[in-house]
Amino acid sequence: MIGRSKIAVIATVVVVLSGLMWVVPPADVEVENSLHHLNFIPLLMAAVLAGWRGSALATAAVAIAQAPYILVSHRVSPDNALDQVVELTIFGLAGIIAGILADREKRRKAELESATVELKRVYAELQANVEKLRRSERLYAAGQLAASLAHEIRNPLEGISGAATLLKRGKVTGDNFLDCLEIIELESQRLNKLLTGFLEFARPRLPRFQPADIGAVIDSVRLLVAQSPLARDTNVSASVAANVPEVECDPEQLKQVLLNLVLNAVEASPAGAEVHIVAAAQGGRVSISVVDEGRGIPPTHKDKIFEPFFTTREKGSGLGLAIAANMVQQLGGTVSAENNRERGMTFCVELPVRREVQQ
Repeated sequence: MIGRSKIAVIATVVVVLSGLMWVVPPADVEVENSLHHLNFIPLLMAAVLAGWRGSALATAAVAIAQAPYILVSHRVSPDNALDQVVELTIFGLAGIIAGILADREKRRKAELESATVELKRVYAELQANVEKLRRSERLYAAGQLAASLAHEIRNPLEGISGAATLLKRGKVTGDNFLDCLEIIELESQRLNKLLTGFLEFARPRLPRFQPADIGAVIDSVRLLVAQSPLARDTNVSASVAANVPEVECDPEQLKQVLLNLVLNAVEASPAGAEVHIVAAAQGGRVSISVVDEGRGIPPTHKDKIFEPFFTTREKGSGLGLAIAANMVQQLGGTVSAENNRERGMTFCVELPVRREVQQ
């Protein structure tokens, strides 16, 4: 809606122009024509402010206001009066066309504003739904994790409970007594290891970022693996490309990740096999691959190997790879696993050379 002040301005311009035309002598044709041409100003103002209807009303107002002058002018110069009528008609039509265009532009602007408001509403609703979905996913994951943990805890507790029951009855003697004590000790250690791994997964410490020499980290991992009884019959080799730069990460966490992957590879490989560690750099990222010669993993299990408590080994806790994936994620990288073409698997850790600081 056009405001009263704007109507007053347009009306004032119409009245002033009409009044000035009475002041100008009829013989001064040039000034008269100039004033008559200025009639386009209120018509255009009305078109822009009030659309074609406003321009039509303004045209009618100008015609009414200047009709007496045109009639008087017709007596003196009929041709000049006719020109004024024709020009006023043309100005009115031009104003109406401009008003139609202005109305169309206003409608488009209104539609755009309405669409913007709707998009903001939809975006806010989408954000709310995404947050609800995230909460649901977290609750589901927590439920699954709790169920898996309860299942894993039940087995050592049953062993401890069974051995304790036999000892309580007092019917265990000699070697059986020692066997019961050993069961309690081993299952307690297993339970403690399980809970420690779960806490490391659920509450990992924050990484301490610093420049790390990838070659030195890999050499340290090889030295630690060489001291493990699992690696007596396995050769662990490494090759680090010359262009691999220092990586901004937590060297201790990266060492723990690689140690876990290499020990898994050693355990999966047959006696006399080779586990190869390969480090390369490309496009601002460094990849560290651990290649084994084991049996690989069925495709149906590929999407589960980084889930907590998933394991294909009889004595595995299923937390090692989950903890490793969690640590790599904290370092801003990714870890993946693929079966090799002929035999074995390749686990690949990718890290950015420079960590991305969250704003």
